Parts: sequence; C-alpha cells; structure tokens
Amino acid sequence: METKSRRLIYFILIISTGFMLVNGCKKLESPPEPASPGAVIKDIDSNVYHAVTIGTQTWLVENLKVTHFNNGDPIPNIEDFTTWQQQDAPAYCWYNNNNSNMNPYGALYNWFTVGDSRKVAPPGWHVPTDAEWATLIKFLGGEGVAGGPLKEAGTTHWTQPNTGATNSSGFTAAPGGYRSISDFADFMIGADIWSSTQSSDFYAWDRYLFYNKTQVDRGFNGSGVAKTDGKSIRCIKD
Repeated sequence: METKSRRLIYFILIISTGFMLVNGCKKLESPPEPASPGAVIKDIDSNVYHAVTIGTQTWLVENLKVTHFNNGDPIPNIEDFTTWQQQDAPAYCWYNNNNSNMNPYGALYNWFTVGDSRKVAPPGWHVPTDAEWATLIKFLGGEGVAGGPLKEAGTTHWTQPNTGATNSSGFTAAPGGYRSISDFADFMIGADIWSSTQSSDFYAWDRYLFYNKTQVDRGFNGSGVAKTDGKSIRCIKD
C-alpha cells in the first residue's frame, strides 16, 4: 500500500513539473504585444506620439520632435545658416529657430540624423524607406491623389485652400516646411518628410505634400534632395 502511495506521489510530481516547464517555455517564446493603433508611444525625451494603421503599415500620427538619439546622445541644435550649410553630421532645428513651432509641426532634421546608427526613431519604429513610402501612397490611390487622404483636413495648420485634404487615412500630415542651406520655407504650405533611402552620396529621397494640390512629390527633378536640407521625420513601425 505504501509503495502504491509513493508511486502516485511521484506521478503527480512528474505531471506538475512537466506542466510548469511547458508553460514556462510558452511564456519565453511569446513575443511582446505590439503597440496597437491609438496606443501611446514615447521617445527618449518622453514626447508622446500616437499610431494609426493604414493598409498593412502602422505609422506615427505626429512628426518627430526628439532632440536625442536612443542612446542618450544629444542631436546638435544648429541655428546659424553657415554652420548648418557646412554640417555633414546630424543636426536639427525648429522652423525659424523658434521652438514654439514644435507642436504640431515637429523638428526639422538633416538627413545625416536619419542615417545615424544611434537611431532617432523611438524603439520599435524606424524612418521609412523609399519603398515603404511607395507602398503607402499606392494604397491611398497613387501619387496623383494620395495627398488628400494624407493631409490634415481644414486650415487650422494648413494654408487655404488645402486642396482635397480629408485625412481619411488618419496620417494627419502637418506642414512643417523645410530648411535649406540659406533659408526656411513653406511653413504651413508644405509637408516635406524624409525617407531613409539615399539616391546618391549627396542626395536622399523624400515625400512632399503641398497646400494647393493632392499630388505627392518625390525628390526634385527626378533626383533626390540635398542631405543638408532640414525636413520633418515621420516614423513607421518595425
């Protein structure tokens, strides 16, 4: 009788141990839950962003305004035009060097910030490639019309007439303008946003939305735009 009891106890212990091991393995194998659309995302500076799913992609709803890379290194804030023009390393600024333009337009970054290995996007996100931009635009009807569903509707932030803007995608493109080597331009009339794809040693691809058309432009005259330009950054989920 005693032998049977011991066997029963051993059997129960073996079953219990196996159950715990299986469950433990399942927990270790289960990936973390991805941020759902509408979830709050924070960058290293604790700025808050939101997400929206468009087709097969999930995008941030706001332009980046972070001033540090993910390892904590500061991104240089360069206001002087001569220094900006000569910069071949990461840099950012606010439009017209006025930080009141941070919301809702975000910061303007040169492309060297985009391409830096320390990463400017929040963890789990990245600056979209040229191909990822193309996927988004194709899903929204193509280059000729995609600006309408991408642009924030109304004229609170966009200059009239904000042609065709419906924001039906939820992307909420904001017209933060851009910075060239000698000027700031197109504030409230154009959303100029980087891709992570270079077109040459000195140029990279962007996407440009304008206040008086639904066209989404790419590059300039069939080529990319200067990496020294300051443009907005909008991130896509890994």
